[in-house]
Amino acid sequence: MEQFTVEATLRDERGKNAARRLRQTGRIPAVVYGGKEEPLAVAVNAKQVASILRSESGRNTIFTLQVAGVGEKKTIVKDLKVDPVKGTLLHVDLMRVAMDVRMRVRVPVHTFGEPAGVKLQEGIFEIVTREVEIECLPGDIPDEYRVDVSGLMIGKHLRISDLPLDPQKIRLVTDAQRVIAHVVAPRKEEEVVAPEVAVAAEAAPAEPEVIKKGKKEEEGEEAEGEAEEK
Repeated sequence: MEQFTVEATLRDERGKNAARRLRQTGRIPAVVYGGKEEPLAVAVNAKQVASILRSESGRNTIFTLQVAGVGEKKTIVKDLKVDPVKGTLLHVDLMRVAMDVRMRVRVPVHTFGEPAGVKLQEGIFEIVTREVEIECLPGDIPDEYRVDVSGLMIGKHLRISDLPLDPQKIRLVTDAQRVIAHVVAPRKEEEVVAPEVAVAAEAAPAEPEVIKKGKKEEEGEEAEGEAEEK
């Protein structure tokens, strides 16, 4: 496994303006915590952290943090904040790692192969779970889990319990029955049945009776004339 080192300096200034000035120098604010020591505010080299995140082990990479004037410490990226537009790192949380203490991590799950249910039965392949949470010693953290899905037929699936986990070193945290991937039958388009045309006499609503105003006025005048004659 490739060894990484990240350079850091203690950080005194806080706030958005200080963080902005820090990023202009190629560094980003970070906090180191965990273990029996107090949290430490530092500034780390952004490019070095980015190279770790792009590595095969990604966020599960254990690396050496060199803090000027303080010393070295094994750490791991616990959380991060990324600019939603530029995609650049804005802040990272680093956790101190004790090599003899078990820890919980999430490991990516990748599939390979063409499912037989897709190739022979025209089924649809769906990935349901892309990572698994485990507990183990830092030195036993796997980079990833790869599973072959070429034998999957329609109605068949792979579960977390199918992963090649070493029970002597790794304890599964994620539900073992959770589905990783499966092949389902293609969804049939529902036939749209046109409604029957109803008989006009039954469908047409009864028209309301309309009394013409002119006729009503004429009837009123005639009544008045008869009254005068009498």
